This record gives sequence, C-alpha cells and structure tokens, in this order.
Amino acid sequence: MEAKTMHCPDQKRRSLLVTALAAGACMATRSVAAEDQPGRDERPQKGNTLVLSEGEHEGEIIKPDDLKLGGPPLRAWPKDPKTSVIRNGSRLNEILVLKLDASELDDATRARAADGIVAYSAICAHAACPVSEWVKAEQGGEYVLKCPCHNSEYDPRQGAQVVFGPAPRRLAALPMAIADGMLVVAGSFAGKVGGQSGG
Repeated sequence: MEAKTMHCPDQKRRSLLVTALAAGACMATRSVAAEDQPGRDERPQKGNTLVLSEGEHEGEIIKPDDLKLGGPPLRAWPKDPKTSVIRNGSRLNEILVLKLDASELDDATRARAADGIVAYSAICAHAACPVSEWVKAEQGGEYVLKCPCHNSEYDPRQGAQVVFGPAPRRLAALPMAIADGMLVVAGSFAGKVGGQSGG
C-alpha cells in the first residue's frame, strides 16, 4: 500500500507567514534605503531638474510645455540628475512652478525666470504652512498664490511679494533655466525659506 503524504495545516500557515514576513522586510528595506539616500534633504542646487511632487504623475520630470500659461502652478521637488535623488527629505524643498506672460514680470522676476516660468518656495513666510491656492487677489483682479492658513497672498509677477495678509516677507524665489528641453534650477533660493521662525 502506498503511503500518503499529509501536510500539516500548521506547516502551511507557518510557510505563508514566513513568506509574508520576508516580503514585508524586503519592502521595508527598500523604503528605508530610499529615505537614507544622501542629498534628499539638501536644498535645490544648480542643475537640478524639477519633478512633480503630487498626483498620478508624481516623480515625473516637468517640462516647459507641461505648464499652462497663466497658471495654475505645479508643485515640484528638485531632483539631482546625476544621482536621481529627489530632494524630498525636507518639506522646505517643495517648489511652486508656473508660467506667466514674461511682459507682466518685473525686472528682478524676469531675470530669474525662463521664458516666463517662475519658481517659488511652497512654504509660507508667515507660519510655514503650505501655499496651496491659486486665486483672484483680495485687492485687484490678478491671480495670486495664497496660503489658506492665515490668508497671505503673494504676487508671482512681482517676485512673490506679499499683497495681502500677515506674511512678513515674500516667498523665496528659485532661479530657473531651460536646458535640453527641461526646466533646471539656475541657482540657490533668493530669500529665506520657511516661516518667521525659520519653518
């Protein structure tokens, strides 16, 4: 008579548990490795590209044609093109990038822009909340960047100067350039990034 092999239900459960634990450990290792990448929390640097920081295309490189003239802005992280490290280790690195009519920009803003494309810190200069709205200004009919926490508004055509609300200073501006059909950072932030206490 041929012997039948019986599988113990506990052995099957143990095998499934070990497999699940191994898969979880592998995913956790990948996540920790991504978080430990050198340069993630460094400020944007000259030559960095910009990638989307949210939405279904998160992580994709932003090209000039991705921006609609007159807004709204796109939220972005800087990315080191040499190491592929996305500098998302600090919320102070998030950037608002938008395309405006170059003739509407003041001289200082135009000097930092690339074909009307401007970039600013996405962190409010008042209490370090995210600047997340693109709305008609409280005073005048132009669209402005707005922080909904305390209603500070910034005019991106005038170097993101404060046009309404309690913010004590303009948003930090990031000089932009276009190279090989891509938006690239052309220098360091001009101005302090973050809220009154430094964010």
